[in-house]
Amino acid sequence: MRTLPDTHRRRCLAALLAGLAAAGGALAQVAPQPAEVQAYQGLHLAAWHGDVPRLKALLAAGADVQATDGRGRTALHVAAHARQREAIRLLARAGAPLDRLDGDRYDAVTIAAVADDPETLSLLLSLGASARQVTSRYDGTALIAAAHLGHDEVVRRLIAAGAPLDHVNNLHWTALIESIVLGDGGPRHQRTLDALVSAGAGLQLADRQGRTPLQLARSRGFAAMVQRLEAAGAR
Repeated sequence: MRTLPDTHRRRCLAALLAGLAAAGGALAQVAPQPAEVQAYQGLHLAAWHGDVPRLKALLAAGADVQATDGRGRTALHVAAHARQREAIRLLARAGAPLDRLDGDRYDAVTIAAVADDPETLSLLLSLGASARQVTSRYDGTALIAAAHLGHDEVVRRLIAAGAPLDHVNNLHWTALIESIVLGDGGPRHQRTLDALVSAGAGLQLADRQGRTPLQLARSRGFAAMVQRLEAAGAR
């Protein structure tokens, strides 16, 4: 069998990763769009705008905190997308389920993680939301999503909350692998990788083709990541 030159292999890998990233974007969580917001009523509308007096009145009148919009979002999901933290607090106190998945299988924790919103994430976790849920069509976690995007502060807070370090999604990638193969190798992805390595993420857990994080970092030319992984004993 003919062996492809190293540069050609790298180009093929880059094309594959770009395609997967594009597919991931097509299936990513979707915040309420203007037309949806315009159609909102009741709790969903008040949650989007963070209208605390209206929320209190609706909740006192018995509004259903589990009601969903056309994409399976509760008012709490909507408040998480809108970064309306007082609305989240009120809805949680009224019994809104913190760990419910929307129609695309995202929970509020993953919504905050993808949005790079550590303040809303910390509020949700303090209210009892879980950092351990399996979410999204990729059977991933909030930690994997945040690592993919290089949201390093979110990653640190999820790790502190007990997020599973070595969960493997249905692409056969861990958070550590995603910080490499879907990252840009820049400072935020480097800090993300460092947080995962420091927390004890598995250095030898390989992708579906048997490539370890160190091998993947080398193939992408991410010298700083390679150095960090080698220092940690990766092979």
